[in-house]
Order: sequence, then structure tokens, then C-alpha cells
Amino acid sequence: MDEFARQLYKSMIIMDHTFESAFERLEQILEKMNTGKTPLEESLKLFEEADQLIRLCSERLTSAEQKVEMLIKNRNNELAVDENQKPKTQPFSRSLQNSISS
Repeated sequence: MDEFARQLYKSMIIMDHTFESAFERLEQILEKMNTGKTPLEESLKLFEEADQLIRLCSERLTSAEQKVEMLIKNRNNELAVDENQKPKTQPFSRSLQNSISS
């Protein structure tokens, strides 16, 4: 398998991660790299993997944020915004959860 095919395969495996598993893998990589005992070649490979995982986590968070913004619409089907024209947010609470599930 040539280098391009190996990188493509690795990218496909990374895309299969959930946000949580990608974040957990990032923590493992950081732990390993912070020991100072990782050889240079392995460190470079881990850095590349971490970079892809960071992008994946960022994309998943952005997607989740967009979904939440779509759900926080007012009755006129417009996004509820604050005085700075940023989407309004609310802290999640049990009372909110109970009113949603009712």
C-alpha cells in the first residue's frame, strides 16, 4: 500500500469516530506525546492524527451548534437573537427538559 492509500485509509477510519471517541483518542495522543519518550517519527504520525481528530471534533461541534440554533426559533419561525444579533441560548435545566418531554 503506498503512502497516499495509507493516508486515505487512516482518514476514513478517523471519520468513523464519534465526537466522544475522537476526543478520547486526542487525550490518549496528548498523554503519549507529553511523556517526552515518543520517537520523532511516531510523534509526527500522532500529530497528523491529532490534527485530523481536531478537525473532526470541530466539524461535529459546529454541526451540533447549527442544529441547536435551528431548534431555538421563535414562533414566527425566525431565529431568536439577542441585542448583538447572536442566537439566544438558554441553560439546560430539568424544568426545561420536563416541559419539552410533556
